Amino acid sequence: MCNDRTAEQNIEWLKRKGLLSRRDFAKLGLGAAFIAALPAVADALNVMEQDVTITTPDGEADCYFVHPAEGSHAAVIIWPDIMGLRPAFRMMGKRLAESGYSVLVVNPYYRTATAPVIQPGESFSDPEVRPRLIQHYRSLSAETNVTDARAFAAWLDAQDAVATSRPIGTMGYCMGGPMTFRTAAALPSRIGAGASFHGGGLVTDEDGSPHNLVPEMNAAFLIAIADNDDQQDPEAKTVLANTFDANMLFAEVEVYEDAMHGWCPPDSQVYNEEQAERAWSRLLMLFDRHLA
Repeated sequence: MCNDRTAEQNIEWLKRKGLLSRRDFAKLGLGAAFIAALPAVADALNVMEQDVTITTPDGEADCYFVHPAEGSHAAVIIWPDIMGLRPAFRMMGKRLAESGYSVLVVNPYYRTATAPVIQPGESFSDPEVRPRLIQHYRSLSAETNVTDARAFAAWLDAQDAVATSRPIGTMGYCMGGPMTFRTAAALPSRIGAGASFHGGGLVTDEDGSPHNLVPEMNAAFLIAIADNDDQQDPEAKTVLANTFDANMLFAEVEVYEDAMHGWCPPDSQVYNEEQAERAWSRLLMLFDRHLA
């Protein structure tokens, strides 16, 4: 997950790339106000989008649902990073829907706030914003992830735009990485594929470590690891690959060179379009193979 050290490493990366001047350093919050335009989807489908409210055991979750305008399709649950549901994740959800999926982008913080929990111009790198995001993050637990996942999957299965005969996919960023693991383990009969992008804490020494949930899954995985995350924990990728292999589940585990923690969302200060697009193409291949 994002932390002070991650923020410092990302700042140093921006400096090395010549993307951060001394003047910019004092205005880091402006990074979240900029959202890069995502490349157009070839043969994009027309989509329908709406804000929805989903009842869970803990309340009413505000989410964004987008799907092709015609037919029923495999569903995908997207767990955002620590900055939550916001325009950048709506863009990514819509883009995935244009490729033929019925996509639910969730607000994981609905217990404490409706989305968005950050305003234009704010980011995790802002020392004044960080404590607020951490407070929202601490409202979550492994247990709430599981109850939410079950509620979201049940809601999706009740929608006409969802093909219940096809497995559900799940994908997450930063703190959303562990959520994809818990979702797949909680719903092994429904989740057919999962993806983690710069996911934090996938391998820990605790009994509840996400990687220990792999034996409970029936899903193929894409695990895209940030370069600086790998430097902090170089053994994690090997543990993940070996764990999936031992349980005879497909997993593509890769460190993305020169891609810093947070490189995928288009509003990230360290957004790396080339590597983000490569990760997105691998995601589409995973879903094409395992959500058919």
